[in-house]
Amino acid sequence: MKIVKNRKKFFAFSSLVVLLSLISVFIFGLKLSIEFAGGDLFELQTTQEAQKTQIESILNKQDINDFSLRETDGKAGGAGYVLRTRSLNEDQKVTLLNSFKADNISVLRSASVGPIIGNELKKKAEVAIFVTVIMIILFVAYAFREVSKPVSSWKYGFVAILALAHDIIIPLGVFAILGQYMDAQVDVLFVMALLAILGYSVNDTIVIFDRVRERLKFIAEKKIKEDFSDTVENALQASLARSVNTSLTTAMALLALFLLGADSTKYFALTLLSGVVAGTY
Repeated sequence: MKIVKNRKKFFAFSSLVVLLSLISVFIFGLKLSIEFAGGDLFELQTTQEAQKTQIESILNKQDINDFSLRETDGKAGGAGYVLRTRSLNEDQKVTLLNSFKADNISVLRSASVGPIIGNELKKKAEVAIFVTVIMIILFVAYAFREVSKPVSSWKYGFVAILALAHDIIIPLGVFAILGQYMDAQVDVLFVMALLAILGYSVNDTIVIFDRVRERLKFIAEKKIKEDFSDTVENALQASLARSVNTSLTTAMALLALFLLGADSTKYFALTLLSGVVAGTY
């Protein structure tokens, strides 16, 4: 299959998926966890298997509507839950804890994150992603400084960022949909997943660029006349099997983590999985 020859079809498909992802983010938005938005967290343990509706009933009675309740691994004969709520005042917190105690629901841990700390973490996450992008541009431009014809080394860096944007926007769209229908929240693990996708994706891109550079050196030494699109096609074909096989093994491990891992890491694995699939494509 000629990839470069059919690039318009691939670009059209990528553009469509990216557009749908951006629309999802714009319409649904991203649900921020208490690490970024501020709020209260409770780790609960019940003495029976099915107590989720009971916990939800307690929250509804106290008009605590903005909350997230996820099941975790509980002790034998019981169930564990992680409850995230908006910021509660002391009276609301005491009333809630007393209600849990009256219904034989143990509170193993209670923590609060203020909005100031949440904004600070949000800014640090944005800075981390921005610095990563700038460093990638500078690194690629420096690494390919010997290749200036027919494409400037700086263009390699910006093209790499364009590919990274593709690989980041798609997981964002997936997470926006998950947040709308499965109450998935953006937390520190999500940011870590995005940073991991950045590193993983740029690795695949640089492998292709390396093949292009090697091919350009080869045709220059042999004084072969070859169109640049053919050079890129040869580089893609030389790297295709390696990229697909590497990504497939990674995707299998992430799929196993998503299906069999703890609830706390499911969305982390799913974010990575969507990024790996998008990046490989």
